Amino acid sequence: PVGEGRRLDILVAEDNEVNQLVFTQILGETGYSFEIVGNGRKALEACFRLKPRMILMDVSMPEMNGLEATGEIRRQEEAQGTHVPIVGVTAHALKGDRERCIEAGMDDYLPKPISPKALAEKVERWLGGKAHAQRRA
Repeated sequence: PVGEGRRLDILVAEDNEVNQLVFTQILGETGYSFEIVGNGRKALEACFRLKPRMILMDVSMPEMNGLEATGEIRRQEEAQGTHVPIVGVTAHALKGDRERCIEAGMDDYLPKPISPKALAEKVERWLGGKAHAQRRA
């Protein structure tokens, strides 16, 4: 649970229960706060309610996919002058996937199956690591 006045570090949008567990296990060891939602529509709602410092966005989800949700977040951010880093997570590590993510407005890309090392690297890259956080505190 995120305390008052503390922003959520990571919002994870992922509909697959197995992958939700994987994210929970890996992120649980990082010390960052995180919340997992099950589809793009919920990601959109959570993004504006929780103001996460970064979003891990599954590309293929029911109701609203990650590309649509990202587009919507970017449109709303334009009006507000904000920008949250969004990392697209996709099972289709095909050529052109990364480009599709970037075109949709995502900042980065993470292929599935999720490797703890790759996930940790993305989190470090976009949140600047824990050492950083402690220096600022």
